[in-house]
Amino acid sequence: MKKHLVPILPLSLFFLGAACGPPEKSGGPAGLKTELTRTALMDKIKGGWAGQVIGCTFGGPTEFRYQGAMIQDYQTIPWDDSLVAMRFEKSPGLYDDVYMDLTFVDVMAREGIDAPAASHARAFAQAGYPLWHANQAARYNILNGILPPASGHWANTPHADDIDFQIEADFAGLMTPGMVNAGAEVCDRVGHIMNYGDGWYGGVYMAAMYSLAFVSGDVEYVVEEGLKILPPESGFAQCIRAVIDCYRADPNDWKKAWFEVERKWAQDVGCPDFVFNPGNIDARVNGAYVVIGLLYGRGDFSRTLQIATRCGQDSDCNPASAGGILGTVLGYNGIPAVWRDPVKPIEDKPFAYTTMSLNKVYEIGLDQALAMVRKNGGSVEGEMIRLPLQPIKEVPLEISFAGCYPVERKRLGLQLETSAEVSFEGTGYVLTGQPSKMVDAGKDSYVFQVELMLDDRPPVIINLPVDDLVRKLEISWAYLLPAGKHAIKLRVLNPRPGEYIRIDDLITYGDKPVERAY
Repeated sequence: MKKHLVPILPLSLFFLGAACGPPEKSGGPAGLKTELTRTALMDKIKGGWAGQVIGCTFGGPTEFRYQGAMIQDYQTIPWDDSLVAMRFEKSPGLYDDVYMDLTFVDVMAREGIDAPAASHARAFAQAGYPLWHANQAARYNILNGILPPASGHWANTPHADDIDFQIEADFAGLMTPGMVNAGAEVCDRVGHIMNYGDGWYGGVYMAAMYSLAFVSGDVEYVVEEGLKILPPESGFAQCIRAVIDCYRADPNDWKKAWFEVERKWAQDVGCPDFVFNPGNIDARVNGAYVVIGLLYGRGDFSRTLQIATRCGQDSDCNPASAGGILGTVLGYNGIPAVWRDPVKPIEDKPFAYTTMSLNKVYEIGLDQALAMVRKNGGSVEGEMIRLPLQPIKEVPLEISFAGCYPVERKRLGLQLETSAEVSFEGTGYVLTGQPSKMVDAGKDSYVFQVELMLDDRPPVIINLPVDDLVRKLEISWAYLLPAGKHAIKLRVLNPRPGEYIRIDDLITYGDKPVERAY
């Protein structure tokens, strides 16, 4: 096994200069590329997909082990030429970023680049791979009749602002070279399946940076120009702008930007796993870590991955996004061999739960990019491709959890066998828990049915599958209730002997921020 020392040196020793070559042919605004050869386009598509796999592999062992903490410079993050093949074989779930992307690529390969949201929703909801957070919440919603875009709306999922679509939007940018608006339209169809607001914006922004990575070798330009796709008043855009401002003030110290993000943006309001708990899976914080890696990495692939990973939190997904975007800028052949060559042994192997390999998605990705070029007014004439560059149009403003402020997390620890009652005071709640005997996918199709009555509202029936693959992440929730006291009554309609439903925590919300005494 060949060990490589370059990726684990202290960050101060890495080369800081840009590693981007000159454009093939420039023109239009800011000297952007307006033409690419078919070979160059394929090289960039391959660089984007390979960069994503490299980032996932590199950051995998640190994922959520550093919550609200940097990975210090003295902490080695190993890399060698066997890691991709080993983790591909032994830890297939690590590549959920990729196999989720491939689901949507496959739908469009079968139905065309205009495949509707419903087709994408059915494909991933019925897939055999495990899911988490916004993706799993959307899967449950879809299988229980809540279809997109309602399946990703914050009224229907506490995970609307989670990172999920941000880590899956790579395909949308890789199929829209230079066409940021076209990428956003793809994101509208797919991203609202599982996310809304800042959660959706994370994917829209990543796709925009991928699109721009085809036409500019300037990483700073890619970061700043891509931000134009988002409403500046959105929380996501404000968080990224804060990182850019820190970089402008001091381009040599990425940790200042990290502390600024932590100081102002680290509170997770939606995801029940992290409200009042350490950690953050919010798209804007993790999106900021992607941008910190890109800006302070200054076009150096090793440094970019190191920084994006060392920011912590979702530290496999963030270097995957940064590595994919920079890999698109550099092209496959521009990624340093120490990073690129370990990918080669798995390029013909299908990812878990799919029939698609990297070599297959390279080819399909090229076909879909060419189709997008033609659809949007560009041209493909033999080897030469003329890109239809588009003035960026800002997407509409969306805000999740507006007026919702966490007040308290209370441990209940109840066993719901027949009936239970929970009371709280505030304007919203999330009740966490699940059936007591969650099992491996497909081994138990039993679904508990629970009647829930909130105050004097009509009762509703909640389905709680025992099968982990189609589980409901939380028992119930409601936001923007009238301020005051509320009662939740629960009754199991079909109890099963010896089993129960765990009622774990009650998270309550109010209509204004809590003022703590210091």
